[in-house]
Amino acid sequence: MPGHRTKRFCVTAAALALCAMPAGCGGSGESAGGGRIVLRYTWWGNPDRAERTEKAVALFEQRHPNVRVQTSFSGYDAYKQKLATQAAGGDAPDVMQLDYRQIDQYASGGVLLDLARQQSVLHTAGIDAGLLATGRVRGAQYAVPQGRGTETVAYDVQGWRRSGVPLPGRAWTWEQWADAMRALAQKTGKPGGTDPGQSEDAFEVWLRGRGKSLYTEDRKLGFTAADLTRWWTFTDRLRREGAVSPAEQTTQLDGSVENTPLGRGKATSDANWDAPASGFGALVKGGVALAPMPSGADGTPGQYFKPSMFLGIAAHTGHPAQAAQLVDFLVNDPDVARILGATRGIPVNEAVRREIGPLLTGFDKTIADYQSSLEGTLKDPPQAPPSGDNALQTTFQRDYDQVSYERMSPRKAAANYVTEAKAELRS
Repeated sequence: MPGHRTKRFCVTAAALALCAMPAGCGGSGESAGGGRIVLRYTWWGNPDRAERTEKAVALFEQRHPNVRVQTSFSGYDAYKQKLATQAAGGDAPDVMQLDYRQIDQYASGGVLLDLARQQSVLHTAGIDAGLLATGRVRGAQYAVPQGRGTETVAYDVQGWRRSGVPLPGRAWTWEQWADAMRALAQKTGKPGGTDPGQSEDAFEVWLRGRGKSLYTEDRKLGFTAADLTRWWTFTDRLRREGAVSPAEQTTQLDGSVENTPLGRGKATSDANWDAPASGFGALVKGGVALAPMPSGADGTPGQYFKPSMFLGIAAHTGHPAQAAQLVDFLVNDPDVARILGATRGIPVNEAVRREIGPLLTGFDKTIADYQSSLEGTLKDPPQAPPSGDNALQTTFQRDYDQVSYERMSPRKAAANYVTEAKAELRS
């Protein structure tokens, strides 16, 4: 969960379905000289996550000398576009990091391996049953959660304190959050935070706080054009007031913390996911703290614990057993958990989580403490969204761009979005 998404790219389920055809997909596994197996493993993230991941991969290779792992990573949007292109061309990597919103599309398109085939190698008994179920599509386990995360308002502690605006507490409503953004803008001379109107994730939190959802259980829209109009009217007003970032800044969002207004020193806060927020540590000199997402007017929470990301295996990998070994290692090995910390969220293996919890330091401990403060207060996560949501993320951003550049009213943009969303979900 990645945080922000813009300039998105999507391959249709029909194109992905080509990968289910043996003639179209030869498998991504290779063998190096001397019979050494080569696996390709890709993920999205920041440099800190990359450095830790490389250490974990080196440990895997040390314990499995017959396997070499080729790694690659990028920011979320670039990663998603590249993976979609690879999948459509039958060249999906052996092991791939996946977002909650990609599972249905890639499973339905024949890109992912049914992990039941590797249950003797890939062990899932230590994972919370509810979290594990989020990687299932039509009863088959296509992906395994690697971490548990939740959304947060990350903020510049020193900058916020210096402004004199009261720091966030353990709970606040959207109106209280908006008042804080206005006060910060007035005191600091720059927006209080990133405009959340462009974020489907933030909209989902707002909806859930009002007792609604993005999608119904039968995979239809769970909200109306009137709901979206209210949300975009709310965020558009804040943008016009200068309380949140202008269009020129939000259209530069690419999924990396480096290109957020907070990361570039142009805002005091940012709504993001807790694990990626670790990247702000190297960018914000005043230090970063985490506050909960705003709730509904009656205190109903909209945020939820969800798998921060998943690991899946290509359906046509040439080395399914070794790929499953790598996934098992990354999810269940305590030494890996010590290396990765909380950069992909808190570990999903309960025994591993208990073991490394006391050892966490720095921002890893910040994330763990933040999640602990929310235990027992959040509602259950929704089911993984339908495959059409991958394309609708692009549509959501595009239509809000029309609002933020004042080319279209919130009402007109919302009507356009709902019309296109209904058509996408029917296709």
